[in-house]
Amino acid sequence: MQEEPQIPEPEVSITTQTQKTNMKDLLIPISIVIAGLLVGIGLYFSGSAPAQPVAEGQAEAPAEPADNTSKVNPVTDEDHILGDINAPIKIVEYSDFDCPFCSRYHDVMLDIVDKYPGEVAWVFRQFPLESLHPQAPAVSMASECVAELGGNTAFWSFTDGYFEARGAGSKVPHAELIPTLVIAAGINQGTFTDCFESGRHAQSVQDDVDNAVETGGRGTPWSILIGPTGKTYPINGALPISAVEQLIKVAKQEA
Repeated sequence: MQEEPQIPEPEVSITTQTQKTNMKDLLIPISIVIAGLLVGIGLYFSGSAPAQPVAEGQAEAPAEPADNTSKVNPVTDEDHILGDINAPIKIVEYSDFDCPFCSRYHDVMLDIVDKYPGEVAWVFRQFPLESLHPQAPAVSMASECVAELGGNTAFWSFTDGYFEARGAGSKVPHAELIPTLVIAAGINQGTFTDCFESGRHAQSVQDDVDNAVETGGRGTPWSILIGPTGKTYPINGALPISAVEQLIKVAKQEA
């Protein structure tokens, strides 16, 4: 797996301009896509300070717990959770919607939750790497609006659909894919537009990014396994299911 060089202590920031993306154009019937809207989404975030490059697709084997992983923000019912929030093991993933390795790892985590019902809960948090994927912050914002308006089920419908499309190699433009998935999640187009244009989820996305970096994340996907005792274990990159299962086993043994 190709790996980009890691840059120590990256500063990743997401800010919004006062100029808002015209999401009403984005949310027209799917058969009609407004030319130039994708550029508008990028402009929505172009006021942010340039982020230093960070890596994606790291594939380091989990070994000793990294000290900073204990700084992971506590899991609450405000998180996007697949599985039982009271499961003894939680895997908190910081993900970038446009990272191809994240798409691969998404499938791994779907299998993990399915294989360990009641034992493992998956927590999805935002880590858009704007320097690598300029539109990723917009997708993060869209997913947060879907969650606000449709709840956990709608969020996972949007998220699964997005990664499924990109993982299958879909090149459908963001301006077409996002509204398709919003509609499929059962979200009213007008209320979604209002949410997205308000920018009210920019801070929550930034908070996730900050916590990812604080805990040691230098690329995507970056995950932290929280064991039954609260002990934390880093998961660097898109590890195969066998490696994640091995770490689950270790966490159980150390409980």
